Amino acid sequence: MTKLLFVVGSLHKNGFNHQLADEAKALIGDRAEVEFLDYADVPFFDQDVEFPNPPAAVNAARKAVVEADGVWIFSPEYNYSYPGVLKNLLDWLSRPLEPFPAESASVLAGKKIAISSVAGQSAGAGTRAKLNEVLGFNKAEVLPVDEQAGFALAPEAWGTGKLGLTEDDKAKLGAEADAFLKFVEA
Repeated sequence: MTKLLFVVGSLHKNGFNHQLADEAKALIGDRAEVEFLDYADVPFFDQDVEFPNPPAAVNAARKAVVEADGVWIFSPEYNYSYPGVLKNLLDWLSRPLEPFPAESASVLAGKKIAISSVAGQSAGAGTRAKLNEVLGFNKAEVLPVDEQAGFALAPEAWGTGKLGLTEDDKAKLGAEADAFLKFVEA
């Protein structure tokens, strides 16, 4: 069975992007196994501890990415970019697994990745653009931009803390789920 790893770009327990990831998981149903990456214990990137024994939380995150057929990132937008905690995770994941040669592959190279975002009026356009850039630089295979989904929060969501997707939004997210499964299984 296809195995997908969901990465939520914020540590907020029930944030909007975590709610979006939960919706995506429900739409995928039994078509794939879905696991959420818990990376709260990944320390700040530090080359002094990178080799020979990276921190256990880093090894666990790398292992989860390696074992997944595809990774789906759900990220909020902070200052028209992705959150620092997600950047830190990507910094660790982008590093070579062996110190020499420095060009050795990272766990992101060749990994199939989808990106979604729920944010304010930008619908996460900034975070998705920057994630496409950094993931492309790291030689990941990213779902085409026109198949990625961004969602603008309704103003009342900020007060209720509830995502509240419309039927059109659910269809858009379902289309991305379908496209990603096809992309991963190709």
